Amino acid sequence: MTIEQAREVLMIEEEGLAAVRERIGDEFVKAADLIHRCPSRLIITGIGKSGIIGQKICATLNSTGTPAFFLHPVEAMHGDLGMVQDTDVVLAISYSGETAELNSLLGNLRRRCTAVIAMTAVADSTLGAVADVVLDISIPREACTLGLAPTTSTTVTLALGDALAVVLMNRNHFKAEDFRFNHPAGSLGERLKVKVTEVMLTGARVPRVTIEASLKEAVTELNDKSLGAVIVTSEHNLVDGIVTDGDVRRYVATRLDLDQTAVKEAMTSNPITISHAVLAVDALSLMQRHEVTVLPVVDGERRLLGILHLHDLLGKGEFRFLI
Repeated sequence: MTIEQAREVLMIEEEGLAAVRERIGDEFVKAADLIHRCPSRLIITGIGKSGIIGQKICATLNSTGTPAFFLHPVEAMHGDLGMVQDTDVVLAISYSGETAELNSLLGNLRRRCTAVIAMTAVADSTLGAVADVVLDISIPREACTLGLAPTTSTTVTLALGDALAVVLMNRNHFKAEDFRFNHPAGSLGERLKVKVTEVMLTGARVPRVTIEASLKEAVTELNDKSLGAVIVTSEHNLVDGIVTDGDVRRYVATRLDLDQTAVKEAMTSNPITISHAVLAVDALSLMQRHEVTVLPVVDGERRLLGILHLHDLLGKGEFRFLI
């Protein structure tokens, strides 16, 4: 009996999805156009189960390149309306279209935003009447045997939100690299698929001195940037050498006059570097092979572009390893 009931639930939800799929048409295209042209953010609002589904749609849109935020109807009426800009588009979710807490908010949203998109089963409801576009989420029946608990209706609403997210993702030419950029705390395997340029340090964060510098200047830069190494560059920003914490310790063991010592006397010449075009996983392999934790990142002519540290490569403590 249990198995049959479970299958029945899934069959009913499949019916609901099929019904919504068949109705996809001009209104969906209009909704996608409004969101795609929006210069700011999509505001998603709803309460109860619709609100929970709205939050999931919001999270999916954000992670796939469409800026969105969830606005709770009650909190909105107590100050959060201040977040709404006149360039925003609203997506309001209510199966009946007559949710009191949401409908009390609609007039304020209508005056503050560019357009309202409704997800509702009743086009001539209060919500439907206010909206510029109505996405029909009506279903043949709920999977709940009492016909009361939102089941099929929430499933089709979520699926329609996914459809919007994917269509917008493709319109925005959103790529796998963009997705990983939005998920810096994802799995280590995914993190290592990015290019070195996405995890390296650049600009003022790179510890570097010129070949004319003194060892004392290199040590000052070493202390300031706290990466355990300083890159030594010559004319045209070419990488000439590297000075590490270990190099400094070994050098000062016999000579202490850092002011009078040129950095080139203590540096390692022609250090191991890595191209900006390689993947992070290849950089990790190179570090392991040569037992180093820092790599200068260079272009094809060995000009310095940045520096890659093992901690940045692995996410600075975001990953834990058991040995």
